This record gives sequence, C-alpha cells and structure tokens, in this order.
Amino acid sequence: MNIYVGNLSREVTEDDLKQAFEAFGKVDTIAIIKDKISGEPKGFAFIEMPEAAEAQAAMTGLNGKDLKSRALTVNEAKPKTDNRKSGGGGRGGFGGGGGRDNRSRDRGGNR
Repeated sequence: MNIYVGNLSREVTEDDLKQAFEAFGKVDTIAIIKDKISGEPKGFAFIEMPEAAEAQAAMTGLNGKDLKSRALTVNEAKPKTDNRKSGGGGRGGFGGGGGRDNRSRDRGGNR
C-alpha cells in the first residue's frame, strides 16, 4: 500500500520515517519529495508498505503524531492523475490584448 505523509519538517530524514513506520511493519520504499531545482524537501513523502493491515495500522497510529515538532498527516496515497492544466494558463495562443485600440483611446467623442 502506498502511503502519503504530509506536514514534514525539513529536518526529517528517510531514516526517521523508516524508524517510525517500521514500528508497524515492513517498509519497502521511502521517498521524501524534493524540489527539482533547489533540492529542498517539499514537506511530504510517500511510504510503500507491502501488507495492507500493517499500512493501515501505521496510518492510524501515526496520523497527527509529532515528528520533529510537526504533527504528521498520514493517509492512503491517491493515484496520480493528469488533471493539471498545461500551457500558458489555458489560453491556447500567444499575445492577447496587450495594446490599446483606438476606441478606448478616444473617449471624448473624437472619432
């Protein structure tokens, strides 16, 4: 089962998470998500536990618990979806009204 862990302190390491989650069962993988450019942790991670019962126990046991002065958010990870908008904010083209037209410039009736 894939588990989402949120509200992580920047000081939390994979070893910290492994120690916390292995108290409930076998941990296959741990991935602390980091910013691609800066390399800084984004404040969340994914934990993979092979046994659903152990994963459920970990979620129940660790959700809201303090780790390095932060209350963890722990729940089942949702499948990744491709609902993100791409491109320049959904506009479909370039440009887009940066200039002024003549009608808006001549407001005093001088056309």
